[in-house]
Amino acid sequence: QVQLVESGGGLVQPGGSLRLSCAASGSIFWNYVMGWYRQAPGKQRELVATIATRLTTNYADSVKGRFTISKDNAKNTVYLQMNNLKPEDTAVYYCNAVRGVDGVSYWGQGTQVTVSS
Repeated sequence: QVQLVESGGGLVQPGGSLRLSCAASGSIFWNYVMGWYRQAPGKQRELVATIATRLTTNYADSVKGRFTISKDNAKNTVYLQMNNLKPEDTAVYYCNAVRGVDGVSYWGQGTQVTVSS
């Protein structure tokens, strides 16, 4: 069983920055695609960014140029650096791990990000 624990959310003013962290149990990065998703009130969960085992990254158009996903294999941690935050970035952010061999997906509990003046 893979466990994912997010941290780093909070309240920030428009234009500010936050860095989210997702600590994963076990050495899963070699076989998993890691990602961040978000869900705003009344909306469906949506992809924010993913990073594959060979460090290939993918971003939602709405965050390109502002957000950066990265991972530290030694620490079993994936990060989401969020810059120039906008009110529309307000959501609960979830960490996700998808096992490459069979597509089994795991989720963290989520961390709230609120962008407001």
